[in-house]
Amino acid sequence: MSESLQSLLNDVAAGKIAPDLALSKLQSLGYESIDEFAKIDLNRQQRTGFPEVIWGEDKTPDQIIKIITAMRQRQSVVMATRITPAVYTELHRSIPDLIYYQTARICALAPPNIVPIHLGKITILTAGTADLPVAEEAACTASLCGFAIEKLWDVGVAGIHRLLSNRHIIDNADVLIVVAGMEGALPSVVAGLADCPVIAVPTSVGYGASFSGIAPLLTMLNSCAAGVGVVNIDNGFGAAILACQILRTSAKLANKII
Repeated sequence: MSESLQSLLNDVAAGKIAPDLALSKLQSLGYESIDEFAKIDLNRQQRTGFPEVIWGEDKTPDQIIKIITAMRQRQSVVMATRITPAVYTELHRSIPDLIYYQTARICALAPPNIVPIHLGKITILTAGTADLPVAEEAACTASLCGFAIEKLWDVGVAGIHRLLSNRHIIDNADVLIVVAGMEGALPSVVAGLADCPVIAVPTSVGYGASFSGIAPLLTMLNSCAAGVGVVNIDNGFGAAILACQILRTSAKLANKII
């Protein structure tokens, strides 16, 4: 990295590259290597609005510990997803102030009382109780990113009166994340009632013919209601980041002078 930075500075000094273009290139240079297994993206928040998040599954506890230790020097919030209770126990021995959100399977270094700092509210719905781990992953992610959230659990289409009796929650949402397994019909119903973006999340919940989430994924992709975006199976994290980006873009547009 030091050689690339020196080359970039030399080009600016020689007038070969404009300072604003150099700044753009500089933002893509910043990373920190950790042993032989990781390169932390230091400038991701400046580029995208959100810092890098650790995918915890398939990493060893030692690797996660080293990454968190390095990232905490650079970020106010450090977050790792797909962390099992057994792995968290090992992490906590080395990082005592690490917080664990067990249902969401997320651990984080964050202020004890997280206060929303961005405009807009992300409302998260589930078809059933079995969808909660994915939904809580979305809720925890959005909260750690500084957004207000509202939750409405177990309002699937098998008892649609449960959803309709909470119509006011849909009406007050700025972005909706709808999490469902089985046949995955809930996002279509919600999108037919809502005047805001709907992000559908298929889960791997269901009997054999749901094919571990393939059936609800296809249902959501074939939604007859307009305005539904679909993320990958069990990807509550991805749904939350997309919802956060929608609200951030809305705020940016509101600040522009036409």
